[in-house]
Amino acid sequence: AMEKSYMSMFLLLIAISCALAKDAAKKETKETKETTAKPKLPQTLSRGWGDQLIWTQTYEEALFRSKHSNKPLMIIHHLDDCPHSQALKKAFAENKDVQKLAEKFILLNLVYETTDKNLAPDGQYVPRILFIDPSLTVRADITGRYSNRLYAYEPTDISLLHSNMQKALKLLKTEL
Repeated sequence: AMEKSYMSMFLLLIAISCALAKDAAKKETKETKETTAKPKLPQTLSRGWGDQLIWTQTYEEALFRSKHSNKPLMIIHHLDDCPHSQALKKAFAENKDVQKLAEKFILLNLVYETTDKNLAPDGQYVPRILFIDPSLTVRADITGRYSNRLYAYEPTDISLLHSNMQKALKLLKTEL
């Protein structure tokens, strides 16, 4: 009789632990489903500068593409937490003419500095926009309206930026 009660007790313990294990497994899959159910929006290379435009991932890739497609490269240096960068980004993204013209460029926006000193001819500030032609020459002659920050643009400078983009494309035809 003693063996029988031990046996039934043993079977009861096994049954309980199996039930608990199943319950824990159910909870676990439910939790993982809940956390994976909310898709994180992918951080696109545009970073909000124009989602329909094609952006390159690295400076090296951008130079390669510029050289091989014979398109000028436009590099936008900016920071996510900089109010000036945010304001320029908004103006850039909302300006249809700028967005249309941008399609003719190899595009790169950087939230970090490159080691290429040519990309900071007059210092490392943001936002700044530089153009590089397919011969990989930085167009230091295409500048904004500030003498102390030659490549800085503000939201109110969007038409100047547009004409500078046109200038970068025109120089391409006349010089190459």
